[in-house]
Amino acid sequence: MSQRVFITGFGIITSIGNNTEENFQSLVHGRCGFGELTILETIHRNTLPCCEIKLSDQELHDLAGVNTGRGYTRTSLLGLIAVQEALKSAGLSKSELREAGLLSATTTGGIREFEKNIYNILDLAKDGDFTQFTDTANPGEHCERIADYAGIKKYIATVSTACSSSANSIMQGAQLIKNNLLDIAIVGGSEALSKFTISGFNALMIIDSEHCRPFDNTRKGLNLGEGAAYLVLESEASATRRKKVPIAELKGYGNANDAFHQTASSPEGRGALHAMQQALQTSNISSSQIDYINAHGTATENNDLSEGNGIQQLFGSKVPFFSSTKPYTGHTLAAAGSIEAVFCVMALQHQMIWPNRNFVHQMPELSITPVKHFKENVKLRHVLSNSFGFGGNTSSLLLSSV
Repeated sequence: MSQRVFITGFGIITSIGNNTEENFQSLVHGRCGFGELTILETIHRNTLPCCEIKLSDQELHDLAGVNTGRGYTRTSLLGLIAVQEALKSAGLSKSELREAGLLSATTTGGIREFEKNIYNILDLAKDGDFTQFTDTANPGEHCERIADYAGIKKYIATVSTACSSSANSIMQGAQLIKNNLLDIAIVGGSEALSKFTISGFNALMIIDSEHCRPFDNTRKGLNLGEGAAYLVLESEASATRRKKVPIAELKGYGNANDAFHQTASSPEGRGALHAMQQALQTSNISSSQIDYINAHGTATENNDLSEGNGIQQLFGSKVPFFSSTKPYTGHTLAAAGSIEAVFCVMALQHQMIWPNRNFVHQMPELSITPVKHFKENVKLRHVLSNSFGFGGNTSSLLLSSV
């Protein structure tokens, strides 16, 4: 477990940008992706705004440079676009990719495409081979598609642990490198909006029809989003051999099981606390050295109270700057961890902190307040990125400048 793990490339697509530069400029200028649905056809189109990527599937095919009719789901296309940018950023050759691993996260996979054909599949009077539609619902399909495109064969895995999924894919990739099983791992996640997702979260009564307000006392719920982000993790030996200057270092990580409820976190924030403590322990970094926390911050009543309590317990009276970036991109579920990890890397690169949009009213249960305004020229050395999932799967990544 002696290998250091560096980040040598990354790529991203969200509702605020189709690539790294567009996402960065949106964060700097406070642009968000929240608005009416125009691509996904759903009965909630006019009542439940989301952070939707305003590109049709055909436009995503064109952006990814792949032909239509090849069975790519929207999840696969978003993932492929982000992976392509990540690989270009890292400057990986075909031979290096053959020896690399791919760990990709999703929760719903190709269910969006399955939804379009469900009534045909259920109609017993109809003939035909419907396996092309049922196969897309397999969550691992998108990972295999991306791996085939990139020529990655050594290690391929799909991670699905709800909203901590892509944070856990990053964690697992780092463990493979630290144990000398891989030199390079492409890690992250991809998620497309679907009727199933919107209806499911609406049934839980945790979607806000207005723009979400993380850590605000008037918060009513989350806004859903879609997107993908991937990072290239590389061992120190590999980066040195390739003469690749690292962008940042994945210094530590932690994962804990809150085990409080199927969908809710413990009000005391036990899972959040344990995950952050583990991240500090694995990195040999003290809590006083953390400069910023990218909070999970979903704007649901339960999450923000739980996470806030966990942060207060860990840091006491010396809580570092913290904010949630979900008002920009919406909650992208399985892709949230890698998208926000990329935002943390950008923060380290540019020494900036993205504000917690829409925060106005202090939560009476907490004594801490998120960053309300964009900050430049902030000394950032170590940052935490939190991602918490249903079932109590809580994860925290510790990223450091190099």
